[in-house]
Amino acid sequence: MEVRHDPEAMAARQSEREQSGEWTRRPRRDWNDHDRSVGAIVGDLTAEVAHLARIEAQLAAREVAEKAKRGAKGGGMFAAAGVFALYGGAAFALAAGLALALVWPAWLAALVVGAVLFAIAGIEALIGRSMIKRALPPVPDETMERAREDAEALRGRMNR
Repeated sequence: MEVRHDPEAMAARQSEREQSGEWTRRPRRDWNDHDRSVGAIVGDLTAEVAHLARIEAQLAAREVAEKAKRGAKGGGMFAAAGVFALYGGAAFALAAGLALALVWPAWLAALVVGAVLFAIAGIEALIGRSMIKRALPPVPDETMERAREDAEALRGRMNR
């Protein structure tokens, strides 16, 4: 069984024990595993499983937060597409329309410039959509896989 060390979790567990008075209620003594009662072993197993569940929940929350940040970046790309389509596009449209109006009729120049601006906005929107798709669904896949591995390891130890 692989053991992961998480300093934050160890600190949280120590503060939980101190707050609950666990250090004073159950003094640690030297014993062999054979000297322990079944109730004590089951109690320790329950405490360890509860601690493992809390740690896995913390890891899941971190993973979901990271995915949400990636999704926010994709949303920012959509916002950039809107800004390009509105402000920069308006200035560019005016300049391009005036330049093309010297060669073509004004209505054709405006039509071509508008089509180009919509194409640029569409490309930006597609890039933003792909970034959001990579961030979704905000499910903590890695943490869930670790929890499955931990459950398998516990089953293996209980079957011995």
